Amino acid sequence: MTWSAVVRTRLGALALDVQLADRTGVTALLGPNGAGKTSLVRVLAGLLRPDAGRVVVGGEVVCDLGAGLCLPPEDRRVGYVPQGYALFPHLTALDNVAFGLRGRRTERRERARAVMAELSADGLVDRRVGALSGGERQRVALARALAVQPRLLLLDEPLAALDVGVRRTTRAYLGERVRQVGVPVVLVTHDVRDVDALADHVVVLEEGRVAQEGTVHEVGGAPEGAFAAEFFGVRT
Repeated sequence: MTWSAVVRTRLGALALDVQLADRTGVTALLGPNGAGKTSLVRVLAGLLRPDAGRVVVGGEVVCDLGAGLCLPPEDRRVGYVPQGYALFPHLTALDNVAFGLRGRRTERRERARAVMAELSADGLVDRRVGALSGGERQRVALARALAVQPRLLLLDEPLAALDVGVRRTTRAYLGERVRQVGVPVVLVTHDVRDVDALADHVVVLEEGRVAQEGTVHEVGGAPEGAFAAEFFGVRT
């Protein structure tokens, strides 16, 4: 399963102009603050309508501005874990996972319960979000994204909200689950350890454009530009 995007849009002072074709595996999206990473993720999710472009997910055109087509998020089958997870604090973990599903309430809750069990989060179903640890919230957010059986999974700084002490175990857990699901992933991160543990490919954005792309080995071994050099310089 692949995804591709040709996106052009202006967001304040930022002119986002990105072309990425036939991406598979886990693509780490890197760049300085304000480079357009989250904006691109929101375009892929359908939360932000670009000025021009085309987005294809799993062989289906979900956005083609030239043809007047731009499907809403709920019709794209894209799983999205935003920064901070955006869980509903007044709902239980189970109802958070079931929230975006379609069908009768009992059917949605059954599907949500099954996904949480697959992620070893079934012990959290009746707990409120406020009673969950950072790692537990991350599992609930991931379950919510996977419950829609996505053709593309978007992870925007999925570990940034966690305490340093639990990032390592949660990173390992996330890597195992992402590989198990087998759908393409876009991972926004500022941590080189996330790239090393999770990513297959790297795309570096600077000022809304692709400054460099390639495998983790290619970009990490020969970074181009000040940002990439500093980012991967942490290795040594």
